Amino acid sequence: MIIISENRNGKEVVKYYLMNGVSLTQNMLPESYPAHWHSAAEFTFILKEGVRYQIGNTVYTPHPGDILLVWPREMHSIISMPKKGAFFIQFASGIIEHNRDLVSASILMTSTHVISADQEPELAKVAGQKLCEIRDLFVSRSYFSETRCKRSIYDLLLILGDHVVSKNRDVTPGRGYPDISFEYVRSACRYIADHSSEDISQSGVADEMGLSASYFSKLFKKYTQRSFPVYLSEIRVQNAIQLLTRDNLSVTECAFQAGFQSITTFNKVFHDTTGYSPRDYRKLHSN
Repeated sequence: MIIISENRNGKEVVKYYLMNGVSLTQNMLPESYPAHWHSAAEFTFILKEGVRYQIGNTVYTPHPGDILLVWPREMHSIISMPKKGAFFIQFASGIIEHNRDLVSASILMTSTHVISADQEPELAKVAGQKLCEIRDLFVSRSYFSETRCKRSIYDLLLILGDHVVSKNRDVTPGRGYPDISFEYVRSACRYIADHSSEDISQSGVADEMGLSASYFSKLFKKYTQRSFPVYLSEIRVQNAIQLLTRDNLSVTECAFQAGFQSITTFNKVFHDTTGYSPRDYRKLHSN
């Protein structure tokens, strides 16, 4: 069961009452719900025809067996939901953001919003089994069910991560990008996650990879669909969000510890990413 404490300007605040950081909704799904976003990820397993979701600017009409993936801080809405037409699991963003390898792959993962049972039957089957496993563990209320739920969430994230990493590596043959180039970008993403709080640059990371700045820039944008500055800013915003939960740090201290060199830049990038100023975001978290 999910309890919404408030909805401010589309920001939904999710409270986890039965299990820390994990929530299940299956019996009280609304027929529709307006556009909103929350810090949690939300994975929906479709049980009936007639479900319509909007994620970002795209409307999805999934079929039974499909899975919809809403990632932390993504705007989404339920356009229509038949009775018992789906169930969804929500889990705290920290499950992703406290692991650097998941953070480095998250840019690729968050571009995936639907797993189609028709187009990717094996992936949909395995991912669906994991979601059902999480649901069953949640309702069992057995000893260690919380830890087992989170272990299964990690299993699901690893399944998705392996899929998108393999998919992005496989798109390169015949396009002038040898397979080794993917390993360069993956290593660069790990390096960025490890050093994002430092004063790093695209040319510096290219040097670490042993590549020219221009060639690295071309490869990086090819695989991540983002320029290096945008990717680095997104990682730093994720770092800042974690720091903002600490009451002993000022907003300025959070900005600089996350790696931003200017408080003005931090405020702008943070607002562009989350829709809130750092101070307002901290207030929402406190509430």
